[in-house]
Parts: sequence; C-alpha cells; structure tokens
Amino acid sequence: MEPLHDAARRTFASDNYAGAHPEVIEAVRIANLGHVSSYGDDPYTAELQRRFAELLGDETEVYPVWNGTGANVLALQSMVSRWGGVITPALAHVNTDEGGAPEKVGGLKIVPVDVPDAKLTPDLVRRHAGSRGVHTIVPEVVSITQSTEMGTLYSVEEIGEIAEVAHELGLAVHVDGARIANAVAALGRPLREILSGVDVLSFGGTKIGAMGAEAVVVLNPGAVTGIDFLRKSTMQLASKMRFVSAQLVALLEDDLWIRAGAQANAMAARLRKDIEGRGIPGVGFTQATEANGVFATLPPGVADRLREHVMFYDWNDATGEVRWLTSWDTEPADIDRFVGALDRLCR
Repeated sequence: MEPLHDAARRTFASDNYAGAHPEVIEAVRIANLGHVSSYGDDPYTAELQRRFAELLGDETEVYPVWNGTGANVLALQSMVSRWGGVITPALAHVNTDEGGAPEKVGGLKIVPVDVPDAKLTPDLVRRHAGSRGVHTIVPEVVSITQSTEMGTLYSVEEIGEIAEVAHELGLAVHVDGARIANAVAALGRPLREILSGVDVLSFGGTKIGAMGAEAVVVLNPGAVTGIDFLRKSTMQLASKMRFVSAQLVALLEDDLWIRAGAQANAMAARLRKDIEGRGIPGVGFTQATEANGVFATLPPGVADRLREHVMFYDWNDATGEVRWLTSWDTEPADIDRFVGALDRLCR
C-alpha cells in the first residue's frame, strides 16, 4: 500500500497523533509468527503479568484492553456498585472526554469537582464523599489522573494523602494513567512509590508509542469484582490478545515507556523555555509545565494563523487558551520551527 498521509508532518495537537514506536512494531511482528492461543492464554500476556508483578508486587493482576476509555470504564465498573459514584475532577477525562461511557456503559455516576489545575486534595475528597442515604449517590471511588489533563502532576506525597483519606472514608482509589509514563519520567520515582495506596491503575500505552494497547492494572484485588466477566461484556476482551500484550511488553522492556515519556516531557520543557527566552509578545502561560503539556494564551487571531503551519487545539475559546502537547517522537527541530513561526506571527 502506498502512503496516504504526509510522513513528514509533525503536530502539537495530541500525543495520539504520533505513530507507534519502532520497537513496538517489531514486537508485533515477532508476536505474529505462527499460531498462538487466544483470549489471553498466550506467552506474551503471561510475560506482561510477570513484568507488572515485578514492578508492583506479586498480588498485581493485569487485564490488557484496546483503548483508554475501555480501560477506565472497565476499571471503574469493577470498583463501583450500581448505586455508586466516582469522585473526580470536573476536567478529568472520565468526565469530559469519553462520551459519557463511564455512566452509559459502566452504569455509575460521576461526581465532578471543580478545580483549576485538575487536581483533587484530601479536603475535597472529604467534602464530596457525601452521605450514604438511599436518596443520594453513594461515592465509592476516587479517580485521579496522573499526569493530569492540565499537564500538572500529583507528587508521591499528594497521592498518598488522597489514598489515606479515601480509604479512611471507605473509598477505593483509581488512577487514570493515560500519561503515567510522563509522570514517572518527571517525578523520577519508581511506579510502586507513585502508586502507594492506589487500588487500580489504567495503564496507558497508546500515547507513548503503542499502536493501541492499554491495561487495567489491579494492585489491590479486593477492590474489584467480576473484572474478568466485565472485560468481555464491555467489549474489551481481545481474541488475539498477544498483539495487545506484546506492545505493552515492548514498552516495559528496558524502560522504553519511561524513556518515551521523558523525551516528550523534555520537548515540552524546551518549547516553553524557548518561547519565554525569546520574550514573544502577547504569549502567556496558564499552567505549570510539568509533563508533556504546555497551556498558553495567544493574541487574538494568532492561533488560527499558527495552525496553518502546525496543528494544535484550542482549550478555552473564551480566554484564548490553547494546548500544545509534545510526543515521544518530537524532536528539537520540530520545536524550533514552531517557535519560529509563533514568533513571526506575534511580531
């Protein structure tokens, strides 16, 4: 087949725009040889289980799935009763960007909390835990995103404090880790430390070099119920699971996932530093740049003209805020071209 796209194109729209890492492609090629048992009864899924057990402990259970929405729905559905709710930031992906799937498919209620940096605190968890009466939603899970939708990070201590309060209140803790690799790379701490007190993780692979591979990682098996059956009924049980698992094994091999996250983070830091260094008029920043997201405001009309050169998305039309995301394959030359175009347009 001939290419149907411009292979030289680079964007700052989403890390989903980036292709698959060559090492992931090679892993799929190897997994493709011959016949292998289906539905997870294969050596690649077994190897994935072994690797996560090494990272997080022997009790860890891993359930590969197709995509991030599926991972979050499966995780939360397995943690929440039919009458239960999930406390999460209003900006969380599970509340704003999954087409209502947690509620429509998972049959649970999202309890959104307004926070400007997309980060919950122990006090906010206490405030929204609510009553346990029959007339109200019964919160059963706290869900946080690491790194957050605003490109910010929870420290190891912050997650530990949230988990402590949640467990004190009888709530389980879920982490949406679509960009967990970026968080681990930025914090420089082992995954086990970052997830101290967390019951279930949605592990993201697609944004850091997988073709389409995520996993629900259960650190506390007592926090989930019926997850094997729910994976099938939510259409996340892959028949040829070896291909999903092989992608994730490749990412875990020699910490490729962390190296990929570190590259994206470094390019975001460079993007912001270069803009600040040039003193480009009219450009401001609205959030700390802690992972691979840069949130900025631009002079009127600049965003649309800049998008003629490089694709990215508006974040808040009312304030002129935009979002720039770097990827595992972003290079310094991509930053230089983008910043140069921005500088010319703003002057």
